[in-house]
Amino acid sequence: MATVELDRVSYTYENASGNATGNSADGFAVRDVSLRIEPGQVVAMLGPNGAGKSTTLLLLLGMLRPRTGTVRLFGEAVTGAVNKAVAGGRIGAMPQAGGVPPRSSVRDLLEFLHAVYPRPMPVREALALADLEGLAGRTVERLSGGQQQRLRFAMAVIGRPDLLILDEPTAALDVQSRRAFWAAIREYAAHGRTVLFSTHYLEEADDNADRIVVLDRGRVIADGTAVSVKQMVGVRTVSVAASDAPHAFDRLPGVAAVTRLGGRVVLTTTDSDATVLALAAAGLLRDLEVVGAGLEEAFLTLTNTALTDAAPTLERI
Repeated sequence: MATVELDRVSYTYENASGNATGNSADGFAVRDVSLRIEPGQVVAMLGPNGAGKSTTLLLLLGMLRPRTGTVRLFGEAVTGAVNKAVAGGRIGAMPQAGGVPPRSSVRDLLEFLHAVYPRPMPVREALALADLEGLAGRTVERLSGGQQQRLRFAMAVIGRPDLLILDEPTAALDVQSRRAFWAAIREYAAHGRTVLFSTHYLEEADDNADRIVVLDRGRVIADGTAVSVKQMVGVRTVSVAASDAPHAFDRLPGVAAVTRLGGRVVLTTTDSDATVLALAAAGLLRDLEVVGAGLEEAFLTLTNTALTDAAPTLERI
């Protein structure tokens, strides 16, 4: 039995006049989305801002009702399944932000949730998993943004949920905290639990997800392993040793972007054969390297985002 099933799900937001306000051309925030996620999978949901990621997660949590299609959790329609699953601790959610009582301590909040769920993990285990042992007695209002995010994670997992839904989980974390967070997720998922997360950090999806789902304008445009998503596009990177003579690399056939890194020129190209032949004809074929598309290049190509306009780290798209 699948943990998550979406069958041809669509949703539109409406303004005060009753008009659809989604980002797709036809006003849909989510349009005809079908997904099936099996137990034990770690799934990343990627997409530009407004692609429908958060809306899809809200539909799964029963906070929105689809206009068309069906949503099922653990084999049951989401309308009845969510309340039952949340009460039973089978679903844990970590929103981008949320109202956490500011004057409560970390330990008090986790002890309260521990008493609510039927099969919780020990509070000390939740503290350790979220790297909060040294902050257990601190009140929420005295936590930094990253520490509050780690607290939300501890609150999401203390019920030992079979499905963990994370919306931009590492947005407020520094590099060291992000690494620790993903180590905790891998440990958690190793017990056969399902994790579904949205993120703008493409390297996190590449490193940690078993499966990647790409949304654009409310539709699923790619679904598979990181390797298979990269193979969907013909983008490659061609690099050569830089020449002292100036050259219009951006005019070479197939070239979409040009970057100079130290003593090398890196060309992102949709036709590597034509690019290499043109480099050879121009006498610029020195120390050639050709590599396949990374997840960043694949993402930008699939979503038609201009390569030259993208932020280098793609932390915000």
